[in-house]
Amino acid sequence: MEYLDFELPIKELEDQLDKCQIIGQESDVDVSSTCKQIEQKLEETKKEIYKNLTAWQRVQLSRHPNRPYTMDHVRALCGETFLELFGDRGVKDDKAMIGGLGKINGQSFMIVGQQKGYNTKTRQYRNFGMANPEGYRKALRLMKMAEKFGIPVLTLIDTPGAYPGLEAEERGQGEAIARNILEMIRLKVPIISVIVGEGASGGALGIGVGDRVLMMENTWYSVISPESCSSILWKSWEYKEQAAEALKLTSADMKRQKLVDDIIPEPLGGAHYDRDTTFKTVEEYVMKAFNELKDLSTEELVAQRMDKYSKMGEYNE
Repeated sequence: MEYLDFELPIKELEDQLDKCQIIGQESDVDVSSTCKQIEQKLEETKKEIYKNLTAWQRVQLSRHPNRPYTMDHVRALCGETFLELFGDRGVKDDKAMIGGLGKINGQSFMIVGQQKGYNTKTRQYRNFGMANPEGYRKALRLMKMAEKFGIPVLTLIDTPGAYPGLEAEERGQGEAIARNILEMIRLKVPIISVIVGEGASGGALGIGVGDRVLMMENTWYSVISPESCSSILWKSWEYKEQAAEALKLTSADMKRQKLVDDIIPEPLGGAHYDRDTTFKTVEEYVMKAFNELKDLSTEELVAQRMDKYSKMGEYNE
């Protein structure tokens, strides 16, 4: 297990507990009471740390290397039923954007999401979860296919942003994202979006227009990352913690501003501490959202979606 800087008190107590248990196993000394005291202290410390997380600490948790990525969720939700589909039928297959058909609780879904890598090699292969225009065009192709066959769409968002390279701009990155937003607004099947990690900028919004938008508890959703915001406003990354607070990017902030519909709770310590519980909770919330949408007519579905997004934000005429 890897620990973040604010989790070091937990690491120290877990190390103490391990040593205590080893002593009990290797000697005749009864250390059960000591171990119980350490376990109690460990539980109290975890609760104290995780109930008072700052916005920046939640950003750190959303990037935790042990956190479940999109394909982890897909495998847990769909098992062997997931059939991955490839290519945008124009340029190539973007490995940062995955998509395909799968069944969750017996219900078919077209699943689309960004996938990060697990190590240096796979991170390069997946372009760190940053999709090119062909990734967004692949996503749109699959969503239009789902519309044709009346299959609901599930999008899983986890990206530091769309790829900002010169080649991506030459191939129409902005147009691809804008096209996705336009087409998703009027898609004639239910769309459920779940932010499972980072939800940064247009890279997230390109697959994030949904009838129900759900955020996992320790994720973030914002027009810009705290580091980039800090570098623009203060000309340095040193103020990323202040930027995170100012951006109001946590799940609680997003729910308060009515930009997302619900928050999916995570186990104490984050999704990586208890993956099985995390996957079961995500499934429950996805199916709950689908059951709320499945009986709506096409006209009601599109009208409610358009009305939802037209009401967002404050403006003066």
